[in-house]
Amino acid sequence: MARAKNPDANMIPVEEARRIVLGHVSPTETREVPTWQAVGLPLAADVSTDIDLAPFAGSAMDGYALHAEDLAAASSEGPVVLDVVGHEAAGHVFEGEVGPGQTVRIMTGAPVPEGLDAVVKYEVVEVLEGDGNEGSRVGFFAAAKPGENIRASGLEARADDVVMGVGEVVTPAGAGLLANAGHALVSVHRAPRVGVISLGTELVDARAVPARGQIRDVNGPALMASAREAGAEPVFYGIAPDDEERIGELVRRAARECDVVVTSGGASAGDYDYVTALIAREGEVLFDRVSIKPGKAVTFGLLGETPFFGLSGNPAGAFVGFELFVRPALRKMVGHTELARPVQEARIAHGVKKRPGRAAYNRARVERIGAEGELEVMQAPTQNSALLVDLHRGNCLVMLAEDAGRVEAGEAVAVLRYDVPEGTVL
Repeated sequence: MARAKNPDANMIPVEEARRIVLGHVSPTETREVPTWQAVGLPLAADVSTDIDLAPFAGSAMDGYALHAEDLAAASSEGPVVLDVVGHEAAGHVFEGEVGPGQTVRIMTGAPVPEGLDAVVKYEVVEVLEGDGNEGSRVGFFAAAKPGENIRASGLEARADDVVMGVGEVVTPAGAGLLANAGHALVSVHRAPRVGVISLGTELVDARAVPARGQIRDVNGPALMASAREAGAEPVFYGIAPDDEERIGELVRRAARECDVVVTSGGASAGDYDYVTALIAREGEVLFDRVSIKPGKAVTFGLLGETPFFGLSGNPAGAFVGFELFVRPALRKMVGHTELARPVQEARIAHGVKKRPGRAAYNRARVERIGAEGELEVMQAPTQNSALLVDLHRGNCLVMLAEDAGRVEAGEAVAVLRYDVPEGTVL
């Protein structure tokens, strides 16, 4: 009797799988959005300023604008007295000439009058006559340096300079910078639509009370939430029973209507696992096993030009598969350049048993301990891939290489921080 083919013979390493995925996805088309709505998104094109930023030399504080040389002899014993010949507030321009021995009362943000090269803050000036405004006489008790308390024109950028480059993520402060550069709208990549389908006759909606042999669908909501967090627009196509025709119908529809299709379940080697065969028959399977635990049953392929991900039906396996492969793909489609979650090193609090063969991504929580704040990681008490509670309460995955064996307490291990955005410096 011939032996059944071993599906695990096709397993590929995580990095090779990720390289294949990223090589087959491209950024979505661009669209223009109001600058403030672009926060958190990478720009799809360079943005230049149409004017100098700042457009004029302005006062950095409330005070008096003057010729610095007029105060050369000023001291606490012998103050220099100047005549106030004008008052300038933000939005107002003083057009008069300011001669030797004269000064202008100025407010923060107002343009420094032509020819003046210093501003002395109001608090250190003594009003000798009048109210401190035009017509008053004021005393200065210290010398001033040219440029003192003046924000130079073009301090941030010169006209036509690129103020924010393609791929740079817009922050709230960046939205203000873009507006200052004359851009009410900016170009970003459209959020990819992600069709999510849960596979399995045993699955019921969260609102239903499961009968014997049934379980509630947890992957659908979890994957929808993961897609949204990655910057995509998730669309749920429902629960498909273990029926080849129904699965094919939903997958084809999602592939027509979405940029990416993600299924969970039906991707292992059981009698009712139709999804990989469907992609092989109607599209192209690029891999269907990855050397990871949990979630080795990962199918990636193309239906026409639509990327397809078939993830494990086990909740932890689906989560790990999404983090390692789907999330980087979605971020690339949005235009991000930082595609990988941060990885840091921590001391493990206890020994870990591992059989060499597959890379492990074990659920855990890392924290800083002791006076020196050393990073310590503790794995969840069980690595049962059907459980989500430890992913919810944890913050990282302990990464153990394919050839790793037992890890002793106190050894350094790599941890992938799924609670921290890509590009974060830890």
